[in-house]
Amino acid sequence: MSALYRLFLRSQLVRGRILGLGVLGLLAVLLGAAVGRSAGAGVDDGVRLVSAYGLALFVPVTVLVFASAVLGDPNEDGTLVYLWLRPVARWRMAVAALAATLTITIPLVVVPMAVAAALAGRSGAGDLVVATVASCTLATIAYAGIFTWLGLRVKRALVWGLAYILIWEGFVARAGATPSRLSVRASTRSILGHIADAPRDFVELSVGAAIAIPLVAGAVALALTVRRLTNQDVA
Repeated sequence: MSALYRLFLRSQLVRGRILGLGVLGLLAVLLGAAVGRSAGAGVDDGVRLVSAYGLALFVPVTVLVFASAVLGDPNEDGTLVYLWLRPVARWRMAVAALAATLTITIPLVVVPMAVAAALAGRSGAGDLVVATVASCTLATIAYAGIFTWLGLRVKRALVWGLAYILIWEGFVARAGATPSRLSVRASTRSILGHIADAPRDFVELSVGAAIAIPLVAGAVALALTVRRLTNQDVA
């Protein structure tokens, strides 16, 4: 599995992709600095920045770009057959792809968001930074699983992934209590709110549910990826 992991990791290390998404990370830091310098800025303003920019845009889009490509690109260009024909358990292939994606995306999104939170929260930034790291890490794990499966399952996964982010996470899941329980964003916002002691409107789920939902979503998506690798015809 280590050989597969290294292969997937190399395939993800595309300079243009990393630099392009790194700009979004730099923007997060600049926004955090701007919020921190604002008169009367406090932890609540930092929480809103992390939620509105980090959890709603930067984290899911960044993870989508990498995760949808890790198996999606070789599936579309026909090179997946060379991996599929190897005597390797399909779950190992899926785990290696997910691990490679997380190796790149966790530092790429968590580090700049943590810096942004520290700058935005100013004197009360300690809990906000911890909340940001926890919520962004959980979001990355969940989205990595979901978008790895999506990239393998459909063509034009970027378009479908953006539709999921904008329509489901952005609108449908906010329509009521039941849809929010299936929303990664609602769960991670709740984690952010619990740890940073944010306003009540950020907390939609209990701590246990907010932690469990992203982890379960990532695990279910990984199982679907294994099933897809096992059953699809890549010849």
